[in-house]
Amino acid sequence: MAKRLANEHAQLALCASAPSPELDSIMAECTARGATVSTFTGDLSQSDVPQRLVDAAAERFGGLDGVVSNAGIVAPGTLCDIEEEAWERTFAVNVRGPWKLARAAHPHLMASAGAMVAVASMSGVEPYPGTGAYSPSKAALIMMVRVLAQEWAADGIRVNAVSPGLFRTAMTEPIYADAEKKAAREAIIPLHRIGDPERDCAGLVEFLLSPDASYLTGQNIVVDGGLLGSIQTHIAGRPKSGAR
Repeated sequence: MAKRLANEHAQLALCASAPSPELDSIMAECTARGATVSTFTGDLSQSDVPQRLVDAAAERFGGLDGVVSNAGIVAPGTLCDIEEEAWERTFAVNVRGPWKLARAAHPHLMASAGAMVAVASMSGVEPYPGTGAYSPSKAALIMMVRVLAQEWAADGIRVNAVSPGLFRTAMTEPIYADAEKKAAREAIIPLHRIGDPERDCAGLVEFLLSPDASYLTGQNIVVDGGLLGSIQTHIAGRPKSGAR
């Protein structure tokens, strides 16, 4: 997403939980594309971090035109087995962090008539058993986006969510490194491929932040290759194509 937004007119504040070679690499690539880039770090599970990140970015660039909330964690386990600490940390990063980012960014976005995009998940639309608090937290994030869109409409601020399906990312790489698992997942996706963040999601986020989406707010757009909508194609004995 950062690379998609990077151009000679862009001023980007890239935030990560900690310094890393990956963060340095993305900063270098965005800079090479002509963007003015600064990096900031902080763990969103810590209550004071969202305000600090927003303050630092706004001071560096003289305000904010858009905010992308993309942090997320998952702690596997059933709801009977998950530890309370894991539940609390998941909600702290996946829900409280975006809420505090939004609250801190509100005056800046109101001044610029800006927009916010939160990255949720298809697991917030349909349950994904065995992922502990992940599905409940992403469902809460989607509803928070809808509420913010209503509360901020009068301020000229748009808020939307993007819910990716099965994507290949650093977090999911161990799954897709297994060719058999990758093929099995591809087989159930109507478009028969795993999502690529830069190809399949970054452009949508860019659109939602842009004036081209100026009449779009409070929406959750599922980007899953048709997976969630395909449930009835798996029903045994369904009519064959062309049946009346």
